[in-house]
Amino acid sequence: MRLVQISVPQGKLESVQGVLDDEGIDYVVHEESSGRGIDSVAMFPLPTNAVEPVLASLRNVGLSDDTYTVITEANTVLSSDFEALDERYAEEEDEDRIAREELTAKAEDLSPSLRTYAIMTVISAVIATAGLLLNSPAVVVGSMVIAPLIGPAMTANVGTVVNDRELFVRGVKFQAFGLLLAIASATAVAFLVRTANVVPPIADVTSVQQVRERVAPDFLSLVVALGAGAAGVLSLTTGVSTAIVGVMIAVALIPPAATVGIGIAWGQPLVSLGSGVLVLVNILSINLAVLVGLWYQGYRPEHWFREDDARSATVKRMGILVVSILVLSAFLGGVTLDTYQRATTEAAIQERVEGAVDPPRQVITVEVEHSNAVLFQEPRHVVITVGIPPWTDPPRLASELDSVVDEAADRDVETSVRYITFERG
Repeated sequence: MRLVQISVPQGKLESVQGVLDDEGIDYVVHEESSGRGIDSVAMFPLPTNAVEPVLASLRNVGLSDDTYTVITEANTVLSSDFEALDERYAEEEDEDRIAREELTAKAEDLSPSLRTYAIMTVISAVIATAGLLLNSPAVVVGSMVIAPLIGPAMTANVGTVVNDRELFVRGVKFQAFGLLLAIASATAVAFLVRTANVVPPIADVTSVQQVRERVAPDFLSLVVALGAGAAGVLSLTTGVSTAIVGVMIAVALIPPAATVGIGIAWGQPLVSLGSGVLVLVNILSINLAVLVGLWYQGYRPEHWFREDDARSATVKRMGILVVSILVLSAFLGGVTLDTYQRATTEAAIQERVEGAVDPPRQVITVEVEHSNAVLFQEPRHVVITVGIPPWTDPPRLASELDSVVDEAADRDVETSVRYITFERG
């Protein structure tokens, strides 16, 4: 529910009252004596989804865009007329959908000042970098909570659908600046950590699980980003708190951006490449989901003659986002295919090795190490642990198992065999 307060210019009170009476809206009118050309101030409660159509009707009878209007949240309205109005609009419109004017104001509020945005982004990136290098999921999650990235994504797309170029440009600039700042901050922190030996020496950062998870994104990463964007637009258009959704959007952006910086600091371009693609796919997918969601819910410019411009800009920007995502999806497809092939190869090696070892010996584990390429990793070393009964000599299976592994992997793979004694009670 909303409480609307609107200033009525001189000569327009009768028209305003006519609109409110026709809609069956309870209202109170106060005379205005400020001498600024305002006749009175009208106050009336409305269901949330009735604000936009009622304001549009008031503008049709002569209230201009400059008319002083205040929209606040109302907790309780006790009125039989209001209940009937609420029921009528619940049947006609999405009852949780906020008005275009509220949407624009909320999008602007989500975008903080440049100074605050920059500071919060740097802090978030620094914490994310520390969490990744410490291999601490809890610290990484903490960095997402304070990331201010939801605002610019919402602002840019609200600007598109309501044909507000200033809002759109501000959102795009803030998104680009925020990601570049996050990468730069992560690079600086990671370089300091590496040179100052703050953590034990790490020869290959992909050996850290939290980093490795963001180096080779697959198609599920696209699903996460689209889901985050959809949740973001739903929270924005229904007036629900965006704090939790902001964490979801930060999940898709801050840790991958920090991983790019870590790859730069460690001189591992493939790490930066893989995580950089993930950042781009995520930011594009989030914006696409938000833009489609806003347009689907019917948000348009205030004036009908600007709808064609808004529609043209929306379609054009949707097309750019879709094409960009499809291009980058080639990388995601390669990673997904590579993941499938690696899993298939590992399963084949496991099956062949177990079939080649006869009882009473038993295969305990088969560990497959792959090359460090971002895409199309090949098995390069297999470590097989074989259990043998007590007081028996190792059977020297290395040569035989090496042939089995080479055949299963369809290439020459280095094979090592470890023997441990075991017995069952």
